[in-house]
Amino acid sequence: MKRYIPLILRIIVAVILIQTLRFKFTAHPDSIYIFTKLNLEPIGRIGIGIAELIAGILLLLRKTAWVGAFLTLGIIGGAIVMHLTQLGIEINDDGGLLFITAVLTFILSGILLYLYRKEIPFTGKHFHSET
Repeated sequence: MKRYIPLILRIIVAVILIQTLRFKFTAHPDSIYIFTKLNLEPIGRIGIGIAELIAGILLLLRKTAWVGAFLTLGIIGGAIVMHLTQLGIEINDDGGLLFITAVLTFILSGILLYLYRKEIPFTGKHFHSET
């Protein structure tokens, strides 16, 4: 079971990232509201959607999982900062669900990056034991 945990976490994060794309790519009113408030509509909405799609795909591929996790940390870290500084925790009476999902995704991505740390080029070799 222990060997399946990284795979399960990768799938969870990828699904979270990919399921939000329908809102960004179909110009859902909530998505437009968020990115307008950040002065990033429409370029930021589409650009971040593309970055999330790439991160989701990279997470699903075993060899590139660490890249996907790293990219996700950056994207979602930015989203969390925007929530805390400009958007607020609750958006359009969602009860903070979007923010909570971002925090969960950030934490899971951090765990994934830790689990795949040995595969990171240049720095990963420092995590291998000398046995």
